[in-house]
Amino acid sequence: MKIYTKTGDQGETCLFDGSRTSKDDLRIELIGDIDELSAHLGLVHSLLSDAKTNDFIVKIIHNLFHLNAHLAGAVKYANLDLSEEVINLESSIDEMDLVLPPLVNFIYPLGSQSIANIHIARTICRRAERKLVAAGLDFKFAPSSLQYLNRLSDWLFTVARYTANSEQIEQYILSS
Repeated sequence: MKIYTKTGDQGETCLFDGSRTSKDDLRIELIGDIDELSAHLGLVHSLLSDAKTNDFIVKIIHNLFHLNAHLAGAVKYANLDLSEEVINLESSIDEMDLVLPPLVNFIYPLGSQSIANIHIARTICRRAERKLVAAGLDFKFAPSSLQYLNRLSDWLFTVARYTANSEQIEQYILSS
């Protein structure tokens, strides 16, 4: 099977239902942002040594693939519900927060390659979240999708802090 089909050479792509849409369609941009987030999480996974966090990242990538299938109109994922995954993210955040000092200032996305890349993943997630809101004006998506992306960006922020704490890296803070 060849990887190239030449069907997108005129600036269109195919959705799961076989319909064609422009590659600059907001939903396609959103799917691309989520794909970018998944790929960047793969990089983060390669930079971290914490097995529990890495296992969680694999699960997140799995969920993001399901979300993209849902957004692309795959019938199998028409009734996607990420509510349980939102609870899992919240539980993980709460668990990490138990060992972190209270957050009293803004922190810079600095400290190590892993921390900076976690923050990049967080900002990609926030971009996808904004596009999901905009795409929702024209496309009905699973309500838990927005909640999932919102909580995922919170999780990534917490993982960056947790990683800095675990690696004993000083968090650069914005002081008043």
